[in-house]
Amino acid sequence: MMNTRILKTVVGVAGWVAVSSFAQMTPVGTWHNIDDKTGEAKAEIQIVEKEGVLSGRVVKSLRHDPNAKKTCEDCKDERKGQDIIGMEIIRGVKPDPLTEYSWAGGKILDPENGKEYTVKMMPKEGGQKLQVRGYIGPFYRTQIWLRAQ
Repeated sequence: MMNTRILKTVVGVAGWVAVSSFAQMTPVGTWHNIDDKTGEAKAEIQIVEKEGVLSGRVVKSLRHDPNAKKTCEDCKDERKGQDIIGMEIIRGVKPDPLTEYSWAGGKILDPENGKEYTVKMMPKEGGQKLQVRGYIGPFYRTQIWLRAQ
């Protein structure tokens, strides 16, 4: 009797841990994007899901540089001249049917240079990191973002 209760408790706790870790295996949430050159956090990005499609906005600058760009002067679409804070930089990302826990097919904008990339995102390390890979043709750039606490 006692062993059955212990076994049920262990199985229940293990199931709860598994479910909570799977819940984090999504890009949805708040992330700190990391500068490729300095390794420092640049901005806080909020990724949301609506009807199965992800989008993301810059919600906060984490830079201490007073000369950092505040608007996207190099953007080619309606975002040209807009403030970077509040700007939607991720659009149209959907679950990738070919890879588990992967999202792709949308676009990501680098507001510092106005370049837009096809994007693929994949949570890593139990959802605490997000691999963000932007493609232009066969060339790509990869960043690792950290989940904000």
